[in-house]
Amino acid sequence: MTLECINPPDLPTPTTYTQVVVAKGTKLIFVAGQEPEDIDGKLVGPGDLAVQARQVFANLGRALAAAGASPEQVAKITIYVVGYERDRHLAIIEEARVVLFGDHKPADVLLGVTALSPGYLIEVDAFAVVDG
Repeated sequence: MTLECINPPDLPTPTTYTQVVVAKGTKLIFVAGQEPEDIDGKLVGPGDLAVQARQVFANLGRALAAAGASPEQVAKITIYVVGYERDRHLAIIEEARVVLFGDHKPADVLLGVTALSPGYLIEVDAFAVVDG
């Protein structure tokens, strides 16, 4: 599987994601929205976006591994954040994201939403491409 990450010269070069990702592989993996829950399905870090973001990205890593995929094979993620404010939240989310993805920057969408499940501040889903 290969991912070609492209930031076209006539678009802004983002620091936290890639504008275009071309994926070549034979198996598609769709990961449902991962929530800030522990193994027992209990909310982690009520009211604390940083704790919840770390849990969400850790859960995403576990889900990918269960499907035989690695973070470097993720082509796109969608991040949902309750009451998103760029100045307050982006650095917190990026810090948690880098723990899973390192230097890999899949295409992404970051959406501010009114609500998720009660007490949940963030959710992330993913799309990966692997060989065979």
